[in-house]
Amino acid sequence: MLSLKSIVSNRLTKKEINKICLLKDKQWKYGFNSQVKWFKNNIKKYDIHNLLFINSKIIGYTLLRKRTCKIININKKIQYLLFDTLTIDKKYRNKKLSSLLMSFNNAVIKQSGFFSFLICSNNTIKFYEKNTWKRLNEKLFDVADHTFSTNGMIFNKKTFEKKVSFFINK
Repeated sequence: MLSLKSIVSNRLTKKEINKICLLKDKQWKYGFNSQVKWFKNNIKKYDIHNLLFINSKIIGYTLLRKRTCKIININKKIQYLLFDTLTIDKKYRNKKLSSLLMSFNNAVIKQSGFFSFLICSNNTIKFYEKNTWKRLNEKLFDVADHTFSTNGMIFNKKTFEKKVSFFINK
């Protein structure tokens, strides 16, 4: 039986964190201990973890990290959700489960009242567009504390009229 669950970091059990790190290590092979270390060093207590289960097994995961961005010309800071990490267990891919998880993410983002921003490669743009994300004009944003040469996309916001600087690590 499929089920979806959204949990903030400070409510995750150690067992759930370990299961998330094991799933992530299947896609990004840095080693389980490295995944746990990254989790401890980068996850804040109010970040949101969206989990897709078959029975009690975690087979899909996304992370929405509460961060800030700054509208450059008016020097105004606003909060947003950084969409960071989307993974589906290899055994369950090509079954439209990533779209199911994306629909859930979009509902969680809307419910939060924030907009969301992600960085993606050229080969995933169509997937996110199919899931109602919009590509940002590269002249309207930058990422202040992370170097990248890919694409920025947003959800739950039309666009920006002024240039925005996103902070990923703050």
